[in-house]
Amino acid sequence: MTPTPLIERFYHEVWNRADEAVAREILASDFRFRGSLGPEKRGVDGFIDYTRQIHAALGGYTCTILAIIEQGERAAVRLRFAGVHRGAFFGVEATGREISWAGAAFFGFAGGRIAELWVLGDVEAVKAQLGAEVGAGL
Repeated sequence: MTPTPLIERFYHEVWNRADEAVAREILASDFRFRGSLGPEKRGVDGFIDYTRQIHAALGGYTCTILAIIEQGERAAVRLRFAGVHRGAFFGVEATGREISWAGAAFFGFAGGRIAELWVLGDVEAVKAQLGAEVGAGL
């Protein structure tokens, strides 16, 4: 499988539908994840815990793919993230506000699976929409 279908499944099924079975299918067992919203996670279980935290804080959380660029076993993706603030996020209790922000993701693949992912999101835009203090953590 080429990177694009894996990336599409990752965002449409793993993130948008919170399908943990698909995560276990398409992520390498030693998957490495570094996101702009939290600490580095290793392994599929660590990543699934992270997705649960995000979905708990942001109802209807979605990732929209805007562009994908592939080069061999690497790919870059431009994204839009959105959700309704329904739980503690960046130290701010639920506001019920819909928030959205831009981001980019950098993937590495091995053995037909996603092996690593580094995500950079506009954290300052998230904080501004929530009214959070600069420097507040997840």
